[in-house]
Amino acid sequence: MTTHPIRIVATALLAASSLLSAACATVESEPDEGEPVYVSDEATAAAADAEAAGAGTEGAEPDPTPDEPEVPIAVAESERPVDTRPSDDEVAEVVVKARVRGRDEQIRDLVAEAKAMLRDVELRYVFTGKGRRETLRGRPVAFALWSESAKQWTIAHLEIPRPPVKWKPGGRPLRFTTLTPGITARHVKGTGAERLMFAFASKTGEPLKVYGRKFPVFDDALIKRKRWRAAAQSAKAIVYLPFTEDTLDPLFVEGGRQFLLATARKAVEELRAANVPSAAFPGQALADVVPPEVITTLAVIEQTDDTDYTLRKTEAFNEVLSQYGLKREEAYRYSVSRARAIGPMQFTNRRGNGTYSLVVRRCRGARIDPDFERGATNLLNAMKAAICLFDIELAQMGIFPVAAYNGGPRNVTKLYRVIQRMQLRLEDLRPPGEQPEDDPVACPCLWAEAGGGVQPVSIPRYNNENRWYVQKYQSILGLFDESAGKRLSSN
Repeated sequence: MTTHPIRIVATALLAASSLLSAACATVESEPDEGEPVYVSDEATAAAADAEAAGAGTEGAEPDPTPDEPEVPIAVAESERPVDTRPSDDEVAEVVVKARVRGRDEQIRDLVAEAKAMLRDVELRYVFTGKGRRETLRGRPVAFALWSESAKQWTIAHLEIPRPPVKWKPGGRPLRFTTLTPGITARHVKGTGAERLMFAFASKTGEPLKVYGRKFPVFDDALIKRKRWRAAAQSAKAIVYLPFTEDTLDPLFVEGGRQFLLATARKAVEELRAANVPSAAFPGQALADVVPPEVITTLAVIEQTDDTDYTLRKTEAFNEVLSQYGLKREEAYRYSVSRARAIGPMQFTNRRGNGTYSLVVRRCRGARIDPDFERGATNLLNAMKAAICLFDIELAQMGIFPVAAYNGGPRNVTKLYRVIQRMQLRLEDLRPPGEQPEDDPVACPCLWAEAGGGVQPVSIPRYNNENRWYVQKYQSILGLFDESAGKRLSSN
C-alpha cells in the first residue's frame, strides 16, 4: 500500500508538535540582532515588480479592502439616468458624504509620509580621539514622530552604541544619547535595523507616535577592522519601521495572514510549474509534499521572539502578521540573527556552506536565486528555498522536520535519543497540559500519557530554542488553515 506524502508529512509534524513543554516558569532571553545586511532597493525591484504583476493570478488571495471596480463601458452606455433636475421654482440640495477613512488607511498614509521625510534627513557621525585612537562615538538614528494633538511632525535624533552592541534583553539598559531638545526617549527593545524601537514624549508629556526610522548599516568587515571613518563614509541608511503598538490593526493582521498564504501558494505553484522533484519522496513532485500552510507558519515562527511568545501567545504572532499586512514583501527584509541568519525565513550563508547554499545546490530545478543576500531577503524566493530545505530535512530524518528546519537534524536526533533514554514511547507523547500546582516539574520537559492523565517529565537541557520552535508551530498552525490542523490530528 502506498502512503500519500502529505499524510506522512502531517504525521511527522504531529509527532513533532507534541514534544514541547508549555508551562515553564522562566525562559532565557534570546540575544538581540546581529549587524544588519544592506540590501538596495534596486536589488529587489525586479522581484517586487514581478510579484505585483502576478498578484491577480489564480491562487492569489484577495485584498481585504479592494477598490471598487470600473463599470464596463457597455453597461454604462446601456443605463440611462432618470431626469431628476429641479424645476424652475425648486432649489436642489446636494449632500455629498465623504467616506470615513479607516484606521489602517490613516496609518499607511502616516508611514508613507514619514518615509518621504526621512529620506532627506542627514545622519551625523561624531568621532573622538586622534590618530590610531580615533573611534566612532556611536550610531546616529533618526525617528519621525507624530503629535496627535498638534497634528505635526518632529524629527528626533538619537545616538546609540556603535557596533558591536553588547546589550541583551533583560540586562542593563541600553545606553543612548538624545540629541533633539524638547523630547524624552525610552528604549523599548532591539538594537538592529529590524527591531530597534524607542518610545517618545514631548516636553508636555504627550506621547509621540513613531511612524518611521532611519538607520545606518555599516560594512561588517570595516567594523571588525575598526576602520571607523571608512565605515561611516560607506554606511548605507535605510528607512524602515519596526513594529509599534501604534501600527497594530486587525486589518493588518488579517491582511498579513492572507498575504503570507498567497505568497506561499505562489511559491508552491512555481515549484509545480518547474516540475521540481521531492528528495524525501522519490517520484513525487515537491509541490505535493509540503503544504503551503506549513511554510506560512515557519515564516511567522522565525520572526516571533520566544520570550514574547511565552508571555503573550497569540498576540506575539499578531505582531508579526501585522508587519506583513502593513509592509508586505518589505517586512523582515532586514532581520538578522546573531548567527547571521537573514531575511524572513532566516537562512544562513557561512561562507558558502550554510542552509541557503545547500538549497541552491540540492534543489537546482527550483531556480533559487544564487545570490545569498538578495535571495534570502526576497520573501517569495525565500519561501521556495524553505520548501526545498524542509523537503531535504524530511528526507534525512522522516520525523521532527519542523524542529530540524530550525536547528538541523543533529539537534533533533539528540532529542530523540533523550526520549529513548527516558524510556518514553513516541505513541505516549501528548500536547502540553497543565503543571500540577502542588508539585510542578522543572522544565524543559516532555508531556506523556501516564496514570490516566497527561504528565510532564523533566528532560536534560540540550537545546532550548528547538523546544520553543516546535511549541510555536503547534500554537500557530490553526491561524492559517483550520483544516490543516484537522488533517494533522486525523492522519
